[in-house]
Amino acid sequence: MKKIITIAGSNSQNSINKTLLTYTASLLENVEIIPIDLNNYVLPIYGVDFETENGIPPAVKKLDRIFDTADGFLISLAEHNGSYAAVFKNTLDWLSRSNMKVWREKPMLLMATSPGTRGGATVLESARGYFPFMGAKVTDTFSLPSFYEHFMDGKITDENLKEDIRSKLNRFKVTIQS
Repeated sequence: MKKIITIAGSNSQNSINKTLLTYTASLLENVEIIPIDLNNYVLPIYGVDFETENGIPPAVKKLDRIFDTADGFLISLAEHNGSYAAVFKNTLDWLSRSNMKVWREKPMLLMATSPGTRGGATVLESARGYFPFMGAKVTDTFSLPSFYEHFMDGKITDENLKEDIRSKLNRFKVTIQS
């Protein structure tokens, strides 16, 4: 069975990106979902001096081992001031110290949502351009705009958006199977 790692790029207990991620993962069948909650991997802010004095934190080594098992990644990024949430960026910085190809040349579906009409489009553009340098094979991106208007009762309510995520998820699944 293929293993899919899911990460919401936020440390909010009420993350709408985690909600979107959970919904999207539930649409996949016959895969093992390995959810990563960044709150379970509290890390010091990356700095070369800290790394020189203390080495790579055990939480990073644990994440690195988990990433080695992945057949693909579903990532939903929170957008803070047009970029990644600090907790996600810090985790990514630490992981790159263990393996610059953080994403292991595996397929990835990148997503984002926000309360606003752009739905995290800026952070998606940034990640789509940057993550391939870190070993991601981005199959697609999906933006859910106006989260509180388009997501209710545990699901996407807009039919066009629902079809869009299903189509992109199907392409992702085909890619991880090959």
